[in-house]
Amino acid sequence: MFSKKLQDAINEQINKELYSAYLYLGMSAYFEANNLPGMAKWMRVQFGEEQEHALKFYDFIVDRGGSVELKAIDQPEAELKSPLVVWETTLEHEKKVTGLIHKLYEVALAEKDYAAQVMLQWFISEQVEEEKNATQIVGTLKMTGEKGQALVMLDHQLGRRGGD
Repeated sequence: MFSKKLQDAINEQINKELYSAYLYLGMSAYFEANNLPGMAKWMRVQFGEEQEHALKFYDFIVDRGGSVELKAIDQPEAELKSPLVVWETTLEHEKKVTGLIHKLYEVALAEKDYAAQVMLQWFISEQVEEEKNATQIVGTLKMTGEKGQALVMLDHQLGRRGGD
């Protein structure tokens, strides 16, 4: 049985995933405006991934015969100050999302919803990858700095993510 408590929690997570997509689209715009097309592309790919995550939750609710409830998406922060700040914000955001996924898993455990627990395992593993990627980029920027050839090389490397 798909509980109302778990359904509500998953509906809330759909909103958080769509907010994440919106946040990354804003970051992409920041990088575009600052002549960092590779980082902009990386964030656009991330935007798409977050939409896919929202749809995984959406489909799970539908597949279980539940009711999807879409809520307003908060406006992301518009004041982005530097590439390093953007990537640090990305890392902190992903850590927050990891916490949200863990809380959702705790609800699935309490509700004894084994199907939800299995589905959420994918998200738990995904968050390890998300945090790893952001941590590596922050580390590289801290090591090389935010100007000059190293920034251009990192931008080029990040632009190779995903297909065209």
